[in-house]
Amino acid sequence: MEKTYDIPKFLSYFNGEQPKNHHIHFTKYEDCQSMRLQSQPISIDFYLLAIKCGYDKSLDIGQTTYDIADSYIYFCQPQKTLEWQITQPLSGYHILLDTKIFKRFAQEYSFLHYKNHEALFLNKEEETELLDLFQKAYNLYSKNNFSQDVLLSYASLILSYTNSFYKRQFETRKNIYNKVVSDFYKDLENYYDLKNESKLPSVQYFANKANLTTNYFGDLIRHFTDKSPQKHINTFLAHIAKDRLRKTSHSISEIAYALGFESPSYFTRFFKKETGITPSVFRQQ
Repeated sequence: MEKTYDIPKFLSYFNGEQPKNHHIHFTKYEDCQSMRLQSQPISIDFYLLAIKCGYDKSLDIGQTTYDIADSYIYFCQPQKTLEWQITQPLSGYHILLDTKIFKRFAQEYSFLHYKNHEALFLNKEEETELLDLFQKAYNLYSKNNFSQDVLLSYASLILSYTNSFYKRQFETRKNIYNKVVSDFYKDLENYYDLKNESKLPSVQYFANKANLTTNYFGDLIRHFTDKSPQKHINTFLAHIAKDRLRKTSHSISEIAYALGFESPSYFTRFFKKETGITPSVFRQQ
């Protein structure tokens, strides 16, 4: 069974200084020259917010030709695995936050579910703004008596800034992501032609085809189309259902099972929600 690290155990493993309490800890990488430089995947039970500057650009962590950056920010959430491999000590910071005290701040941000290859690459202005927040929070944490609530506010502000910066990154990579969007439309239209009968299309299926996590894929599609992938899927399913109700003599149950619905009643509820009428009423029109 894989070992799970809490904040104190992780810092011992990382070769960092011990936290002042078990709920929150700040590390400035320049002051931690003994840090562990590589690690196989380990499981953590806390939130990690990190900004890394002067990173090794030979490492493939998701950067594209549109990302001209010397720093990036990434996150890891509880019950997820964390791994790294660096050739020299880093510049930057990380914040470790206990799940219980930070979950209410974190739960509204989908990018906390992104993986390392979906990191946010910062332009110079963004780097300056985030480093300023990390530095101010670190200075406060370095005092003998610090306010945990104020530190949590800094961490929450970092998430808020990051959310807006991810939107900028989507636009920067527009030429790349336009293809992701067009491929999604194409794959959706061809879904039942590719022998996917008896299985409903899912966001996970299309995210996997794009080699993206479900959350990153969802945010990307929503950013460029103003609709979530699931909304696109539902619209497509309703269109296919109406087409089969109109053009075939198959029973409603047969259509429901062929499309992948687990029961005709589930199909009927879905159809009515999307169209305002039941499949039987639609067929009679």
